[in-house]
Parts: sequence; C-alpha cells; structure tokens
Amino acid sequence: MISTDIHGNKYNRALLMTVLITGSFVTILTATLLATAYPSMMKTFNIDASTVQWLTTGFTLVNGIMIPVSAYLINKLSTKFMYISALIIYLLGTMLAYWSPNFQVLLAGRLVQAVGAGVSMPLMQSIILMIYPPEKRGAAMGTMGLAIGMAPAIGPTLSGYIVDHFTWRDLFGMIIPIILVVIIAAFFLMKDVLPNTSPKLDFWSVVTSIAGFGIMLYGFAEVGSKGWDDTTVVASLIIGAAIVALFAVRQFKLEEPFLNLNVFKTGQYTLGTIISSLAYMGMLAAEMILPLYIQNVLGKSAFQSGLILLPGAIAMGVMSPITGRLFDKYGAKQMVITGAVMLIFGTSAFLFIGPNTPTIYITVFYAVRMFGVAMMMMTVTTAGMNALPLNLMTHGTAVNNTVRQVAGSIGTAILTSVLTNVANSNTPAKSLLTQNPLAYKDKAIDAVILGYKAAFMVAIVFAVLLLFAALFLQKGNIAKKDEITNSKEVR
Repeated sequence: MISTDIHGNKYNRALLMTVLITGSFVTILTATLLATAYPSMMKTFNIDASTVQWLTTGFTLVNGIMIPVSAYLINKLSTKFMYISALIIYLLGTMLAYWSPNFQVLLAGRLVQAVGAGVSMPLMQSIILMIYPPEKRGAAMGTMGLAIGMAPAIGPTLSGYIVDHFTWRDLFGMIIPIILVVIIAAFFLMKDVLPNTSPKLDFWSVVTSIAGFGIMLYGFAEVGSKGWDDTTVVASLIIGAAIVALFAVRQFKLEEPFLNLNVFKTGQYTLGTIISSLAYMGMLAAEMILPLYIQNVLGKSAFQSGLILLPGAIAMGVMSPITGRLFDKYGAKQMVITGAVMLIFGTSAFLFIGPNTPTIYITVFYAVRMFGVAMMMMTVTTAGMNALPLNLMTHGTAVNNTVRQVAGSIGTAILTSVLTNVANSNTPAKSLLTQNPLAYKDKAIDAVILGYKAAFMVAIVFAVLLLFAALFLQKGNIAKKDEITNSKEVR
C-alpha cells in the first residue's frame, strides 16, 4: 500500500513493515540466543558461570536503560536516521562479539548490541502505531507479535543446534549478513514517518532515568543467585526505586518531560500496560522454568528442550496476526479474558508434572499457554495505545516497554527465588545420603519438582490477576470511538 511520510514523499507501507519486523526479529532473538552457549564460552575464556551470566544480565540492564531514553531520541531525531543508527550500533556490537579475543571484549559487544536493541524496539512500535489508522493497528501490531513471540522461543533451539554443530562465534556470525541486508534495505525503504518536536534535554532526567532503572534492574537480576535477603540486592532495589521515584516526580514538574508520564492519566492505557506486563511475566515464566525442568529433571539436551517448546512458539507466531485482526473487529476485552483463561488452564497443567512426564504433555500445554498469550499481549497493548492522542504515542510506547521490562525482571526474580527456596527447604538431610543413597536421590528429585510446582503456582497467580484486570477493559475497539479525535490531533 502506498502512503506518504511527513515530507509528503510516497512509500510502500508493506515493504517498510517487512524491514521493521526483520530487524526487530533479529534484535529480539539475540536476547535469548546465548544461554545454551554458556558452557562453550566458559571453556574458551576460562571463566565461571557467574561471570558468563553477565552476557545476559548486562544486555538486560542496558536494554532496559535505553528504552526510556528512546522517547526523547524518537522525538528529537528523524525516523530514518534513528532506525538505521540503531541497527548500525547493533551491527557493530555483533561484529565486536564475533571477533572478541577475550571475555571483556565479548561483554562490550553485548552491551553495544543492547544499546541498538533498546532503541529499535520502541521505535518499531511507534512507527507502526503512526503509519496505520486506529482501526488497522491491531492487525499491524499482531504481525509485529511474530517477532516478539517467536524470537525468544526459537533462540534456545537455534542456539543449541549451532553450538552442537559449529562454534558459539557463529551465533553472532550468522546475524551479521542479515543485519547488513536490513540496513541496506532501510536506506531505501525506511521513511520519516514520526514528526519531530525538538524537545529540550533535561540533564537530571537522563541521570535519574539511567541510574534508577539500571540499579533497580540489577537488583532484580541478582535475586536469582543471591536471594531476597542479600544486602546488595536489597540496597539495589531500594536505591533504584527511590531514584526512579525522583525521576517520576521531576517528569510531572517539567514543561517538556523527558518521559511523559501523563500517559498514566488515561485509564485504559494504564490498564492495558498492567495487563500486557502481566502477560509478559506469564510468558517469561514458562520460557525460563520449563527449559530448566526439561533439562535438569527429564534429562533432555538444550537442543531437545528447544524442540519440545518450539510448537508453542509457532502457535504464538501464527496466532498473533490473526488475533490482531480479531482485535480490530471486536476489541480487546473478550480476547484478553479468553486468553487469560487459556493461560490459567495451560499453566495449571504443570502443577501435575513429575520425573517421568511425557514430553508431548509439556508440548501441548505449553502451546495452550502461548496461544493464550498471543490473544492478549499485543491486542491489549494496542488497545491501550489507541486510547492515547497521537502526540503521546512515542512516550506511551516507551513507558509501556519500560514497565514491561521491569515487570519481566520482577517476575523472573520472584519465580527463580520461589523455585530455589522451595526446592532447598524440601531437600533431605545430608545424613540420608550416606545411609540410603537411593532414598536421598528420590527425595531430592521430589524436592526439585515441588520447587517447579510452586513456581508455576505463582505464575497462575499472575494469570488470575491478569484475568481480574481484564474485566475492567472497555468493550469494543476504543479506536473506533476516538478515531475522529485522533484525526484532529494529527491535523
């Protein structure tokens, strides 16, 4: 379809979308691509598990820090320049990681990658919401769900295959030509579709944003290994939250806020952000816990684990565009309620897992969960964004992504700590190991399984809260009611 950018130049919207989705798929894929490669990297650089984990922790921290900054950059710089620059930064980080002679350079490459990814994701959402009219945004955001849903789930499977047959460097090497092609395509197909307002840069907003979100995300990242009572964790969470609070207070006082938190004054946007964050937490719950269960309890390889979960990823990828179109026609409320019920049902099935659970059981109910997530996450995000005027779209996108990132970190921290604490508290005494090794082994496995079941019970609580929140969504498509108002905002 032929559209016009802010300069009045014509462009092909479908081709622009193809560039956006391909680039975003690759950047999102990177976030989960390395987990199965850690043992190989530890051997290459002679480092321990806590050190190599920083390849994920550091990526998450920088990615989360850049999302609030993206709102300012999107309003300040041209769309085309921003998108190409984000991809070039991501490419440089990928090349640095591929070439890395030591772990320090590899980590630096990952952090540079995170800068590009942290800008490109909210930018993609802002572009989609701008180039499509309100009544078609659901289908467009559903298509975007292909990248968001499938990339994280495909990552471990693809990574396991490559590490088994090639080297960990090839995880970065295979991305380089793809990103190069996307950058070249973006030079011709990407257009300036987001209007620029030349906002003033508030120095203290930048400092408190980076420090607050960075410290808080670090605290949640450390919970899994150190626990909630660790001094560093507690201090990080308290200090980070306090700085974020200072950042928020300052935004409400500024005439031109760095990140406009007035988006929360729109009730349906706030509700949509809460629901999408809970859905994201629900998705991460299975993506984090199930591979551990499949590998540690069932004894499957990382590659087999990925294959077992792959149908769920495909289900989400296939359903996202379909649910987007259904949203455009019927709105979010009934879809979110249905999706929440499916998420509760699919998660409840994992309360009955054991040491001999058939893999087909896991595959089927994981697919049910992901089907439910596909019905919720992008539809309710779009519903929330449709409730905002166009001049708040970039800020709404950045806030939504930031809250979802923090919620994902909180959910992961809670589930990890529940899994660990329940398993440890039910582990048999060491004396039984010498008296009856077989009995000790059976009881130890039972303790671990109790930990997984407890974690899934918490995931069910998240899903129930989501279902309760969905009851307050407006019926129908909000965009259809506000379309005239939004059109006036554009003019």
